[in-house]
Amino acid sequence: MIPVSVVWLRLELGRRLRSLLVLGLLVAFAGATVLTALAGARRGDSAVDRLLAVTLPATASVLPNRTGFDWDAVRRLPGVAAVTTFPSYTDLPIDEAPDDQITPFVPADTDAMATIERPVVLSGRLPDPSRADEAVVTAEFVRNVGKGIGDQVTLRLPTPDQSDTSIGGRDTGGPEGPAVRMHIVGVIRSFWYTDEVGGPGKLIPSPGLFTRYRANLVGYSAQVPLNGLVRLRGGDAGLASFQAALPGVDVVSRSETIQHTRNVVAFESACLAAFGLAAFLAAVVLIGQAVIRYGAAGATELNALVALGLTRRQGTHLSVIAPGLAALAGTVVAVVLAVTASSWMPFGAAAAREPDPGVDADWLVLGSGFVLIPVLVAVAAGASAWAGLTGPDRIRPGRRSALVTAMTVLSLPVAVVVGARFALEPGRGRDRVPVRPALLGAVTGVLGVLAAFTFSAGVADAARNPARFGQNYQLMAVFGFDGRDVRPPRPVLSALAADPDVTGVTDLRVAAGRIGPLPVVTLSFDPVGDPVPLVLTEGRPPTNGEEVVLAPTSARRLGAGVGDRVALTGDLGTRELTVTGVGFAVETSTRGYESGAWVTSDGYDVVFRGFKEHGSLLALREGADPEAVAARLRTTVGGGLLIFTPFVPRQFGEIRNVQVLPLVLGAFLALLAVGAVGHALITAVRRRGHDLAVLRALGMTRGQCRLVVVTQASAITVLGLLAGVPLGMALGRILWRAAAGIMPLQYQPPTSPWTLILIAPLALLIAALLATGPGRHAGHRNLGQALRVLDRA
Repeated sequence: MIPVSVVWLRLELGRRLRSLLVLGLLVAFAGATVLTALAGARRGDSAVDRLLAVTLPATASVLPNRTGFDWDAVRRLPGVAAVTTFPSYTDLPIDEAPDDQITPFVPADTDAMATIERPVVLSGRLPDPSRADEAVVTAEFVRNVGKGIGDQVTLRLPTPDQSDTSIGGRDTGGPEGPAVRMHIVGVIRSFWYTDEVGGPGKLIPSPGLFTRYRANLVGYSAQVPLNGLVRLRGGDAGLASFQAALPGVDVVSRSETIQHTRNVVAFESACLAAFGLAAFLAAVVLIGQAVIRYGAAGATELNALVALGLTRRQGTHLSVIAPGLAALAGTVVAVVLAVTASSWMPFGAAAAREPDPGVDADWLVLGSGFVLIPVLVAVAAGASAWAGLTGPDRIRPGRRSALVTAMTVLSLPVAVVVGARFALEPGRGRDRVPVRPALLGAVTGVLGVLAAFTFSAGVADAARNPARFGQNYQLMAVFGFDGRDVRPPRPVLSALAADPDVTGVTDLRVAAGRIGPLPVVTLSFDPVGDPVPLVLTEGRPPTNGEEVVLAPTSARRLGAGVGDRVALTGDLGTRELTVTGVGFAVETSTRGYESGAWVTSDGYDVVFRGFKEHGSLLALREGADPEAVAARLRTTVGGGLLIFTPFVPRQFGEIRNVQVLPLVLGAFLALLAVGAVGHALITAVRRRGHDLAVLRALGMTRGQCRLVVVTQASAITVLGLLAGVPLGMALGRILWRAAAGIMPLQYQPPTSPWTLILIAPLALLIAALLATGPGRHAGHRNLGQALRVLDRA
C-alpha cells in the first residue's frame, strides 16, 4: 500500500510543480546571497592574521635616514632574528606605467623575501637574488599595468651623480642612468609587499639589481641612506628594549599599521555580515509570504480530509513535504553557488591581505545554512498549514488603536478610518493581520535608506576634502636631510610666502623623539607669515615651547588627552609639555598622518639639535592649480628646489572602499520594507475581505474600497517615516563617526539633503503603487460570495 505522504507528494508535484520550482529558485538565490556574505565576512575578518602567520612579518621599520648607519650593529643586537635594508629615497620610473606613480621597492640584501617578509607566491616564483633583471609584482600591478608573469618592463635608474645630488633635496629631473629590462617572474603578497586600496600596485626587483647598480641607487659616495625592516624573535614584546638600543633613531612598530588594517577589515566585514543579515530578513519576508500562501492553500484542500479522520498534526506533516523538499533542493544549489562566489571574496582591504585567494568553502557557514534553510521553510509551511486546518478557535481580543479611536471621534471619512484600522489594529482570530511586522519593516526600510545615504554623504565629503585627513596644504617643499640644508631656508621661505597663490607657509623640521617608551616623530609648527592651520579633532594648536599637540594614534597609545602632561625626549634632553590638542601630523613616504606630535619652534629647539628632514608645507588659494604653482615656485626660488604635491594617505582609498556596502545594505532594507508592507496589504484584503463586503453592502463604493487600501499603505509609510528618518540619520552618523575613528579622519556630521527632501514623496509613491493591486482586488471582489463566506463563518 502506497503511503499517504507519497500520494500527496505526487498530487502536489502534478498540480504545483511550477510553484515549487519558483520556491526552490528563490531559496537558491536568496540562500546563496546570505551564505556568500556571511562566509565572506568570516574569511575577510581572518585574512590579516592568516597572512601574518605564513610570511615572517617585520616587527618594526627602522628609519635612521642617516648616511653610513651601521646596520651590522643592528643585526648583532639581542633578540634580532632578521634584518633587510633598502634605499630610503628611490624614484625609478617604469616606462609601461608612466602615469601610475609606481616606485619600486628595491631590496638591498638577500634577506628580503627570505628571512623577513617572506611573501606568499600567488603565481610564478620568487626572483633569483643573483639576477639583476628579475622582479615580482603585486596583483594590482598586473591589473593596472597589464603586465604579468612572462612580461617585461623597463626600469629607469638615475646616474650616481643624480643620486648623490638628490639626497640634498634638489630636483634632479628625470633619471638619466641605465634602462634595465626587468622580467616579471611572479605575483606575491605579504603585509609589507601588499596593495593599498585603490593603489597602482608594486614592483619589487631582485636584490641582484641593488648589487649590480649600487652606485646608481645610493650614489658614488653612498649619500643615499639605507632604511630597513627588522624581525624580532619576541615580536612586539622585545620592541621596547630594541628601541632603547637605538637612541635618536626612528623605530616604527609595524603593529600600528597592522592594527589599523585589522580595524578597517573588521569594519568592512561587519558591514558585509550586516548585508547578509539584511538579505536574510528580506528573504524571510519575501520567501516567507510564498511559503505561507502555499501552506494555507494546502490546508484548505486538506480540510476536506479532516472529516474523514485526518488529524491536524497529520495534515500539517503532509503540507510540509513538498515545500520542504523544494527548499532542500534550493539549498543544495545555494551551497554550490556560495562556494563558486567565494572566489569574489573577501573584498576591500581584506582582499589585498588574503593569502589564499580563489574558491574557498567555509563549512561552518555552509553546513549551518544547509541545515537551517530547509528547516525554516518547513516550519513556516507547517505553521501556516496548522493555522489553516480545522481546529478549535481561540479568539483573542483585538488590540485597539488610540489614533483610530480619535479619527472615529473626529468623524473622518469611513474609508480613511477603516484604512487606518487595517494599518494599526491586527484584528482577532483568523482575521488577524501582521501589523507590527509591517510597521517594523517600514521603519527599518526608511532607517536603512537614511543611514546608508547619510554615511555615503560622509564618505563623499571626505573624498572631496583632503583636510579631513590633515592635509590643509597642497604642496610640500624639501630643504635638506640629516641635519644638512641645501641652502639657507629663510630666504626661500619668504619667497614662497610672497607668491600670490600661497596663503600659508609652515617651516617644518622633523626629528625622532620619544614620549615614555613610545617613539614619536616630532614636527615643528613654525609659521612663516600666515600659517597652514593644523587639523585638530579637539583642543587648540601649541602657542609656546611648553605645549604639544599629539596625533590621534599617539595620543591613544599614550593614554593622553588635552590637559595632560607628557615628557618629550630628544637628543638634547627631556622636557615636560602640556597637551593642548589632538590633531593630524604629516603624511610621508614612511609615516602616516595619524601618529606623531607638533611643537612650536622654541619647543623643538630645546629638545632637538638638528633634524631628520627639513621642509615646508604650502597652502594655496582655492582654485589654484598645485602643479602650475609648483612649477612657478621652482623658477622663482631657483636652485632645483624639490616641490611636490603631498603624499596620498592609504586611508583615502580605504574610506571610499567602504562606501558601497552601506548603500547595498540600505537597498536590501528598502526591499525588506516593500515586501513587509506589500504582504500586509495583501493579507489584510484577503483576511478582512468580509469587513469590506459588509461595508460594500452598506453602500461603500469600489473607489472607497481602493481608498481603504491606499490609506492603510500610507499610514504604515507615514509612521515608518516619522520613526525611521531621525533614527536613520542618527545611525548613519554613528556609523560614520565609527569609520572616522578607525581611519582616522576629522569627523564632520554628514547630511544628505536630497535624501531628506525626496524620501517622503518617494516612499508615499511606492506605497500608493503597492496598494494598486490589493485595492483593485478589494474593489472588485464578488460581494455575494464574500457575504456567503461570512455567513458560513
